[in-house]
Amino acid sequence: MKRLMSTRRLTAAAAAAALCVAGGALAAQEANRTAPAGPAAAATAEHGAQMNWYGGPAYLGKPALEATAALLKAGGGAQHFSFEKALVSMLGEKTVKAEVAKLTKQYGAKNVHDWIAGSDVAVGLAVKYLQAEEIELPAAPANLHGAELAKALVKAGTAPDGTFWAGRFYDVAFSHKGHNEVMTQINAKQGGDYDATIHRITNQAMYDVAQALGMKEVKLASFH
Repeated sequence: MKRLMSTRRLTAAAAAAALCVAGGALAAQEANRTAPAGPAAAATAEHGAQMNWYGGPAYLGKPALEATAALLKAGGGAQHFSFEKALVSMLGEKTVKAEVAKLTKQYGAKNVHDWIAGSDVAVGLAVKYLQAEEIELPAAPANLHGAELAKALVKAGTAPDGTFWAGRFYDVAFSHKGHNEVMTQINAKQGGDYDATIHRITNQAMYDVAQALGMKEVKLASFH
């Protein structure tokens, strides 16, 4: 089976550091195809960088699978993943309820429901992509959980200019190619608006998480 990352367990600090590096630079060598620009990506190319469907520079390097494994563990496992459960595991039930209430006021109950359910679908499809590609997930680092995992995930989705983008987060967690495969399937079954909602609210939610965790340098994406 192919392995994209070393099977050596990382400590929480090393995993977070790996994510910082992964989230901070585009790999020049990969030939992964970027899908046509989505509604928020038009006219946003910077210095020839490939852009994700819904905005932000694509990450074309190898996925940070240790953090991916930690996220799946926080959400109940790859086969029964719950995005809401993962959020509660990282931030606590009180914080998550307050954030969902804030987002519901901002976007409406239906869109927030679609965001949570759609995130479950997106992660499930991404896991199937990894399995189809025979990419083995390592064990989740024992110490990468709670607020430390939340910080690492924010860093995974943060572009070099400091802006968090949902597309970049999925690139780093599952690979750019895997991210595009997932979006293609969601668009085909649920439509572009559904997929856009997942990305839009993730941008806002993870920005809110960053601010709550004291990561004041993280910027809010224009697509939110």
